[in-house]
Amino acid sequence: MTDAPFDLVLMTDDHSEIDAIAEQAQRAEAHGFANVTMGETTGWNIIPVLTVIAERTEEIGITDDVLSPYARAPTVYGQTALTMDEITDGRFRLGLGTSSPALAERWHSGEFDRPLRRLRETIDIVHEVYEGGSVVYDGEIYDLGGLSYDRSVPDEPPAIDVAALGPKGTELAGRFADGWVPQLFTVEGLEDRLEDLARGADLGERSTDEVRVSPLIRTFASDDPERARSIAKQMLSFLIGAYGPFYGNSVAEQGYEDTVAEIRDLWEDRDTAAMADALPDDLLDSVAAVGTPEEVRSRLETFVEIAGVDAIRLGFVSGMSQEDKEFTMDAVEPMIE
Repeated sequence: MTDAPFDLVLMTDDHSEIDAIAEQAQRAEAHGFANVTMGETTGWNIIPVLTVIAERTEEIGITDDVLSPYARAPTVYGQTALTMDEITDGRFRLGLGTSSPALAERWHSGEFDRPLRRLRETIDIVHEVYEGGSVVYDGEIYDLGGLSYDRSVPDEPPAIDVAALGPKGTELAGRFADGWVPQLFTVEGLEDRLEDLARGADLGERSTDEVRVSPLIRTFASDDPERARSIAKQMLSFLIGAYGPFYGNSVAEQGYEDTVAEIRDLWEDRDTAAMADALPDDLLDSVAAVGTPEEVRSRLETFVEIAGVDAIRLGFVSGMSQEDKEFTMDAVEPMIE
């Protein structure tokens, strides 16, 4: 079995206290995960939470999964990354993505316009902050200049990861970012998208070897695999049918157009049970790793073996208990020792 770095996505909604999520990060470090990450929606501001995690861990990498250019100014992201680099003693990676219309418009009070251009310019400006001189930028979205980051800048500032699903977003990652984080891809779909990453790297006159590819795989190992599959179908069907348009569109383009249409129709009636029932077993097994420990390791191995994949970002499934999560970490640990 091939060894590979594994990252762990912490599920903030499953923890009522910051101490609890910090303890989960400590467990991840003990299991040998390379990085720990979490998302930000309308709950905790995750930067202070990641700071707590950094103070209570020693070696594990710290990142976010992912921050939106609609949520903060690009210069603030540069400041944040450099501050976190100092707090973590060089363990921080900055994760960026276009987010979704719902968050951009209904939470951040912005218009979800030209998201890829906004993401591109955000990356440009963060890089300018990293350079330590006066930040001057005349873009299509942002126009700023005249001030500088007022502290020293490390020789190797934090890497920038981009979460993207579509061909243009993946091309952008290949051209400008240090990492690409895809989610809900089949093996074949991921291999196709890696061609877009390579095209972007060519446009940036760089190699894909400079881009850390870490697909996020929803994972649930259990000695009751049918229960695990039932719970996983609930989450995946929600992501596909209700959680913004992008996940569903991506899955549809990978050969599941009728399934996505059916799940979306069921969401109109908020029939979440029927949504889960409508998600076929072959789709679950194509994009996730759910089942017995042996089945989970085998499924993860198929993604590890894809040429161009550098790491696996393991994500839990909504509805898992803490016992389920610890069982899953135990099941995966032989792959990451």
